[in-house]
Amino acid sequence: QVQLVESGGGLVQPGGSLRLACAASGFTVSSYGMGWYRQAPGKQRELVAGLTNGGSTNYADFVEGRFTISRDNAKNTVYLQMNSLKPEDTAVYYCNRLNPFGRVTWGQGTQVTVSS
Repeated sequence: QVQLVESGGGLVQPGGSLRLACAASGFTVSSYGMGWYRQAPGKQRELVAGLTNGGSTNYADFVEGRFTISRDNAKNTVYLQMNSLKPEDTAVYYCNRLNPFGRVTWGQGTQVTVSS
């Protein structure tokens, strides 16, 4: 069964850090380009960071060097390390394949709330 399970979100103060994890089952994440996405209330889901199967990374402009996407092939898991968090980073974060024609069913996401 193809499944994505996100975890690691929470409430953090501005300037804080979180590490999100996306555990995949039913397919091998290293064989696909994978991305982290986020959706804030009233806004469309947007790409935050991408990691190709070749290991190249790309980030949305708003990341500004604060986030790092990576994967652990042995655990079949994709991570998003987020530092220097801002209130505007508040959203539900999801992972999925980068190719829109190859996406799997979205997981439940993990809520990130940045607030003092």
